[in-house]
Amino acid sequence: MMVVVTYDISTIDRAGQRRLRKISKICQNYGQRVQHSVFECIIDSTEFATMKHQLLQAINEEKDSIRFYQIGNQYRKKVEQVGVKETIFVEDPFIF
Repeated sequence: MMVVVTYDISTIDRAGQRRLRKISKICQNYGQRVQHSVFECIIDSTEFATMKHQLLQAINEEKDSIRFYQIGNQYRKKVEQVGVKETIFVEDPFIF
């Protein structure tokens, strides 16, 4: 299934900057960055639970926010790209 993860991390202090890097690294382990604070992840329910747990442990709930959108398995019909970035689906082969 596709899960879209978005986050807004307060980076006013060094601790926030560390949290931002940690959140980004966790998301990179599960998916592909499609915007600065937006990741698309093709994962199963077990991976989703693990990723969500890791992310919730990493944020400061009083300063940060994170959102999870469970798009499902038919996501290709639900994703539309407009603009300069080319749409790349994670499971497609990369040919350069």
